[in-house]
Amino acid sequence: MTYVDTSDVSARLFITVLLFLVLIAPLISLGVLRLFQSKKKSGFLLILGGAAVYGLFQLFMSVTNIM
Repeated sequence: MTYVDTSDVSARLFITVLLFLVLIAPLISLGVLRLFQSKKKSGFLLILGGAAVYGLFQLFMSVTNIM
């Protein structure tokens, strides 16, 4: 059995992946589910919410310069 060396993973990448898995991806997938259920307003709002969270996160990371 071998181990994966994670010492090269930056904190910014780790936080990005964590935020994506916890918040952005579920919002977008729930939005797609709502669209398949013919609930267009709710679906588009969830997808837009996921995109807004991503945009806010990118803005925050560019202002703080955390690496």
